[in-house]
Amino acid sequence: MPPEPRDHHIPLQAAAALTRRFRQDAGKGAVLGELFGRAALEGLLRQPGCEGIRIYFGRNEGGQSALVLVGVDATDADMTSGTILEQGFPCPPVCGRANPLNS
Repeated sequence: MPPEPRDHHIPLQAAAALTRRFRQDAGKGAVLGELFGRAALEGLLRQPGCEGIRIYFGRNEGGQSALVLVGVDATDADMTSGTILEQGFPCPPVCGRANPLNS
């Protein structure tokens, strides 16, 4: 059974505190986030029966953090026979302009 609906929005100040704590613990050279293009995310969500996205934390062969994105159906099951995304653009170096979430 899928979880109850939830408002996932948080204010920038709270989001900045979360990412700041992560940056402080992660150490120099750590991957702080990843960018996935709109087309890839829309393709994942357009799969028949897809109700959301689950994001798993992983490590690549070089030991760096990696994110794995998979569609989730109405029964809260990972859609492992469908599209699975990885290979986002890591931050750094693809971090965008400095802002409270990345600096």
